Order: sequence, then C-alpha cells, then structure tokens
Amino acid sequence: MYKRVSGTKDILPKESFIWQAIEETSRKVFSLYNFEEIRPPLIEEAGLFNRSLGESAEIVKKQLFIIRNKDEDYALRPEGTASIVRSYIENNLDKTSSFSKLYYLGPMFRLERPQKGRLRQFNHIGCEAIGSYDASLDIEVISLADKLLRSLNITGYTIKINSLGCTKDKAKITASLRNKLQDKGEKLCDDCKDRLKNNALRILDCKKETCREIVKKAGLQDTCLCEECRVHFNAVKSGLDMLKIKYTVDPNLVRGLDYYTQTVFEITHGNLGSQDAIGAGGRYNNLVRQLEGPDVGAIGFALGIERLLLAKEIKETEKKETLAYVITLGKEAKEEGIKVLYALRENGISADMDYEGKSIKGAMRKSSDLKARFTLIIGEDEIKKGVITLKNMLSGEQREITRVDLTKELRC
Repeated sequence: MYKRVSGTKDILPKESFIWQAIEETSRKVFSLYNFEEIRPPLIEEAGLFNRSLGESAEIVKKQLFIIRNKDEDYALRPEGTASIVRSYIENNLDKTSSFSKLYYLGPMFRLERPQKGRLRQFNHIGCEAIGSYDASLDIEVISLADKLLRSLNITGYTIKINSLGCTKDKAKITASLRNKLQDKGEKLCDDCKDRLKNNALRILDCKKETCREIVKKAGLQDTCLCEECRVHFNAVKSGLDMLKIKYTVDPNLVRGLDYYTQTVFEITHGNLGSQDAIGAGGRYNNLVRQLEGPDVGAIGFALGIERLLLAKEIKETEKKETLAYVITLGKEAKEEGIKVLYALRENGISADMDYEGKSIKGAMRKSSDLKARFTLIIGEDEIKKGVITLKNMLSGEQREITRVDLTKELRC
C-alpha cells in the first residue's frame, strides 16, 4: 500500500472547510488593503533562489527540492517572495503601474526533517508591496498581518520587529557581531561555527538554546544604523504606536534570508513550541534590482497556514452551510428525488441524496452523520399527495410540504 510522503499531509474533507474559511477570510482582508492576487508557478529555475536567498542560506544549502532535466536545474519554490519578484520583472508590472500590491496563497516546499509545525510541503498566505521605500508602507504591511490574525480569531501572538539597516549597516552589524563572538566560537553549534566565518549575521537566526544564550549575552544593539535608517525605523515604531498595534523590539531578529534590509518582523505564538513563528516578513529594497528589475523598494510577509491552525487549536466543527438530504423510497420516488435535488441546487441550496439504496433507518442515520439541517423524504404516499415530508434535524419537527413551497422554506 502506498503512503503519503513523509513531511506532507492529506487535508481531508472534514477539515478542508477550515482551510477554505481561512482562505476566504484572507482574500477579504487583502481586498480591504487593495492587494490583488497573483499565482506564480510552483517550479522555478534553481538559480533564482541561489541568487535571491543567498547561496549560504540554510534553505539553499540543505532544503531545496531540486529537479534535474538534462542540463537544467529546477526547484520547487521554498518561499514566495523570489517567485513574485521574478514574475513582477518578467511581466513588466512596473511598466503598467509604478506601485504593485500583490498577495498569494499556496504550497511551498522544503527538504527538511519533519516535526511539529515544520513540513516538507506547507502552505503560505503572503503578500508583497513593490515600488516604495516609504516607512508608512512598513506600517501598513505589519498592520495587515495583525488584521489577518485578528480576523482569523487568533490571539496570544507576539509581533517582534527590528531594523537591519541598509547594505552598509548590515555589513557593520555583521562585523560587530563577529568581533563580539570571536572568542566564543568553540561554544557555538557546528552550523554557527561555519556562519561565524561566512555570514555571522545568520547566527542570530539559530534556534539552538546554547547559541541563543551566547548571542543574548553579546548585547547586540542598533548602534550600527545610519541616520536615514534610524529615522525610518523610528517612523515605523511611531506609526505602530499610533495604531495601538503592540510589538516588541528584538535587536537579535534578522530573518534567515540575505535579501532583507531595514525593517524585519516576526510573529510568534506559544502553542508552537521551539518552532514558534507563525509568520514573518520585512523589507527587501535591493532584491528587485539584483534580479535585473528596476531599483525600487519592497516589503512583504508570509503566514504559514499549518502553523495558524496550531496556534488557533481549531477543533472539528460543524459546517456553516445548510444541507438538505433527500431520501427516496422506490423507483418513481427516485426520479422525483432527482428533480427535487436539481431544483434545490439551481436555487443555490446545498443538497445531496442517498445513492446507496439504504433502508429508511440507514438513510436517516446518514443524513445525521452529514449534519444535514433538513431531511426530505419522498415515497409512494408523498407522490400520491404531491408533497414532500420535511424533517428539521435540529428541532425534530416533521411535516408535509409542497414542492412549490420547498425552496422558500429551506431558505428561511
């Protein structure tokens, strides 16, 4: 018997409606902020991620799903930003509008060890705003992430923010961190020992407690920010304060991808254990230009749907839609039932019927299992009278009704 690939998940019918609700709510919120949906492919040239994420990034070194086809290397997308920027450039979106607000929903792929909140195929809700360096856009994007979480009835999360500054500032921060950790190299994990040599800033993104404690004691501050970046970050904080959006400044927050500059943020939740991030994002002011597009500022974020579900602790609940379940007794009744079923659906009423030839008792049990709001029974007596027996499954009330009045009754 074949089984699902490790690190993937079947979203079964009993839980798929929860996903649909999350996606529907997300689309409504993005619409409030005037973002438009974009749907890039799942597969890209592998070089896109090498160039945008950084060849020393954990994702690129260890987690890319590579597909080799003769002399070409492709990769399943590990995140959405690089694909969106590639699409933005290739389709000349900057020519049709100097400012683009785009959102996306869909699967991402990373070849890593599966654990709670970390899968090989996972799903993101994300957005990218491309074409502005304005600090007010940072405020909007962070407020959008907060609005999404509140609209999904998720509570107990923490928004952490920081600024990495411009390219020169990042170089200063990296050098400062390397100097502070140079004599503590032997105490770092093996990965962080390599990072200390090649990209010290990535040490701040290590999840191992030993490394985190060493970094915490190093006391990294924002003293490396230039005046322009300091003003920008202060404007972001002031804007969030004005909107009464709670946040904490975390000077050790960097995010694990090379393209981030200036504002970065992460949203964490206690229900997820060590992998506590339910979403993250930030500015990437140089990425569009690096991928041979225009020199424009940009910012975005992504939320992981599987992690949202863990944070929300959603339990199986009843579907909100009203289902009418049709039970027929006999051949003539079956034909009448087919016509009733068709008429209900044409009038926008969710309906189904017994296709298994169950007894009346078995069919009623099936209707109950499906959590139908109404059960419609059609037998010989109903056909003779020109009526349908309608049972309200919540109240238990049962009465006869004509086909003419049926649709009106079910809509009430």
